[in-house]
Formats: sequence, structure tokens, C-alpha cells
Amino acid sequence: MVLLALTGFCQAEGESIWQQETLTNGFWGLNDRLAPSGIEIGLGLTAAYQTNVHGGTSTNDRRGRHLSRYDLEMSMDLEKLLGIEGGSFFVHGWGGWPDTEGIDGHSVGSAWGINALTVGNRSLDIVEAFYEGPFFSDNLTIAVGKLDFTGIFDASEYADDECSQFLNASLVDDPTIPFPSQGLGVVLTYNLTESWYIMAGVADAQADNRENGFRTTFHDEDYFFYALETGKTIGSGTYRVGLWNDPQPKGSDNKRDDVGVYTSCDWLVYQENPGAEDGQGLGTFFRYGYADDKRNDITGFWSIGFQYQGLIEGRNDDILALGFAKGVFSDKASTAYTDDYESVFELYYSAAISPWFHISPNIQYVTNPGGDKTIDDAVILGLRVRVIF
Repeated sequence: MVLLALTGFCQAEGESIWQQETLTNGFWGLNDRLAPSGIEIGLGLTAAYQTNVHGGTSTNDRRGRHLSRYDLEMSMDLEKLLGIEGGSFFVHGWGGWPDTEGIDGHSVGSAWGINALTVGNRSLDIVEAFYEGPFFSDNLTIAVGKLDFTGIFDASEYADDECSQFLNASLVDDPTIPFPSQGLGVVLTYNLTESWYIMAGVADAQADNRENGFRTTFHDEDYFFYALETGKTIGSGTYRVGLWNDPQPKGSDNKRDDVGVYTSCDWLVYQENPGAEDGQGLGTFFRYGYADDKRNDITGFWSIGFQYQGLIEGRNDDILALGFAKGVFSDKASTAYTDDYESVFELYYSAAISPWFHISPNIQYVTNPGGDKTIDDAVILGLRVRVIF
């Protein structure tokens, strides 16, 4: 049905609709008209279908097999708009359907979540709205407003975006880090050199991404999540080390000031076209995280994997990726785990039908779902479709 309707969209003169960067050619030219003012709008729709074909808690329950999410973004160059040198403002909203956690609770029982796309049945939540720009120095920048710390700290070039990369939540974010939901916060980044930075941030630890953030930040308990990270680019690799603090009471004895550490690294091991910025070649990634076993259910975590872009001749934008993640449960966990770990393999192939239309078959193999010895290892087949409007 979608493909049959494509011919109704306008396209650039002499350019096939399949060659356009977006389905609507920048909202029928609107982005081109807004460009002199420094405004750009983007809209993407991502839908995924998953089914558990072996093991888990059920292979017959059909609930939650389909999930969809749309992401609406707007960026504003404040130098063009208001004359604020180097300043910008970014807004990101999302919505989704249906009102379900996916097949996890019905068919798999994973502790991590096999589909990080899920946002429930939401019409539109503004999950990011922040200013970014220089702060007293060209080497020091500030981001302040409603922030998504998962997109700032513990980043990865190849395992950080559920819309276009891995779907399993453990291959998107480190589960040992108690990232707060999107809420009010501030991040300062200082560039010591062109390739070396240090970054510090504080955010509302009780944030609810469905709200503007003022209620949870300035009322009741004043709990704030803190993060400190430094990273350096060496050659084609980026290496990051971080430390976080969560002051909220945790564990059976309500201990405060939870602290953990993490590292995240990625390398472009082989580049098909040296010097180019097309991304073609073999890239790898590694993550590790540690959290106090007296305060957290997950005390250790690591993941590793690779992606190859352009593996097949003539398919330069296609991506083949394989990832593995393993988390270790604490002996003092609040949940009665009968096994001490859960692990997952995930393999996907993202086929770029056009710059704006990608199809990604996906398979996951989950060992010890939910740390429960009574649940057999699960095999999940999936298909993700992404359209950029």
C-alpha cells in the first residue's frame, strides 16, 4: 500500500524518487525554504515485527509482536535566527503504538528488553528540547534543557540507535548505568585538544519523559544523576571512560550514593575508501560496565560486535552487523534470579532500498532469559522497516 502511493509525492527535477534523501524531498521543498533561516525539520517512522520461534515463555502468544514509533525533530541555528554565535536549539518528540512492552512480557521474559523501540501508545512526547552553544570559551560548550543522557554519555558509533542499528536494549545502552528518563539537565563539554574531550553532566534522576520536567526536578526529593566522561580519538578509533553517581536510596538497606564505571570504544578497523567519509568498511565496538552489587541487580556487563558497511558489491549503504552482550546478576539482587546471567546474540542486515527506505531482517538468540533457569533459551525472528519522510 505504501509503495503504490509513492508516485503521488513530488520529486526534484531529473531525480528519481528512489534517489531522494527523503520520501517527501524535504517536505516538498519546505526544508530548502527554511534553510536560510537556519531551521530544519525531520520525520522518521520505524516499525518492527518480532516473533519468538523457540524457547522463552511462549511461542504461541501473539501479543506485542508489532511495534511502531515515529520521531519528529527540529533543529534551529540560532546564529542565523537570532545572531547568537555558535548557538543552536534542538527539539525531539516521539510517539508510538500499540500500548505494549513488545513480546518480552508475553513470549520471552528478557531482563534487558529485546526491542528498544517501545514507547507505548503515545501520541507525542517531547523528549528533548535543549540549547547548545559556546560557554565563555570556544573550547567549552554547554547543553541545557530537556536532555537524553543515553544519547550523550556511553556513546558508540555502531551500537547506539535502535531505529537503525541493534534492536536489543543491551546493545543500545549499558544496563549497569541507571540512566534517568529524558528530563531537565545540563552538560558541559571541554575540548582539551581536537581529539580529546572531557564531559560532565547532571540530570533529574526522577525524570518522566512524558512531562516537561519541572515537577520532578523542583518538587519532592532533590535527586540528581551525575556523570563524568573523557574520550579521545586515536586514528580511526574512539575510546571513552566514564563514572556515574546516583544518590537515590537503593537495595534492602536503602543505601545512597550509588557509583559505577564504564568504558565504550569503537574502531573503524578497515576502510574500503581511505580518506573518504562514506563509512564503508569494517567497524567494531566494545562496552564494559560495573555497578555495586549491594545496590544494583546487574553488577557487571560487557558487549562486543562489528558492522560491515558495503559488504556486497554495488550495495554501498547496506550494513551487516553482529553483536553479543552479557550481563551478570548480583547475588544480593532484589529479584530472585535462579541463574547468574543473561546473554544475547543479535544479527541484522540493513538493506538500503533507497536513502529514505531501509529494511532490516533481524535474529536474536537469548540465553537464560530473565536469569531464570526454568525458561529455555529463546530465538526471536524480526523485521524492521524505516522510512525517512
